[in-house]
Amino acid sequence: MSRLVFFDLDGTLVDRQTALSDAVTGLCRSRSLPPAADQWLRTQLADRANAADFARLRESFGLEVSAADLWQEFIDLMAASVTCRPEVLEGLARLRAAAWTIGVVTNGAGDIQRAKLAETGLADLVDGVAASGDLEIRKPDRRLFELGATRCGVDLAGGWMVGDNPTGDIGGGHQAGLRTIWLRGRPWPEGLPDAHRVVDDVTDAITILLNETE
Repeated sequence: MSRLVFFDLDGTLVDRQTALSDAVTGLCRSRSLPPAADQWLRTQLADRANAADFARLRESFGLEVSAADLWQEFIDLMAASVTCRPEVLEGLARLRAAAWTIGVVTNGAGDIQRAKLAETGLADLVDGVAASGDLEIRKPDRRLFELGATRCGVDLAGGWMVGDNPTGDIGGGHQAGLRTIWLRGRPWPEGLPDAHRVVDDVTDAITILLNETE
């Protein structure tokens, strides 16, 4: 029997923060940007990045290079810098072997999120991807989870959501009727229903899911 699990991407399957730091450093070096631009990027891109950020960067610092070129260079640098631990890739492969359908539901621009998935090898292990930039809707909106199910070729019934963001991943998962596994770390908002399970590492979540397989 096929089972469905969605994973968040940034902070769950991959380490975005280290990649972001490396990518900003690389972009500022290649474009000879001033220290103020470096700090601006680290602040503005702390949670997410999209093409509009680089239009504002260009305007704020009077850069001659096009915003599109800056955005594409940042995508390439992020994709080259982002990592997914081998034990996570191995765990996802085990889930697939156990007849799980695996989706990624992520807030972020589709082009940069898919570049990360491709470069880390995750793209070969997932059945479908729904990025918030695809429909201009963000978790916890149920429609993003529905898009993920459609792209995986299944429905939401009986599925799971695994992620580190209490509101987006766990709250959104609840709204979509999914069982949830939270990677603890962020503050838990008052009034948000508890996750079904709580773990310290995504590999622990994968173990829980494998144990669910009959």
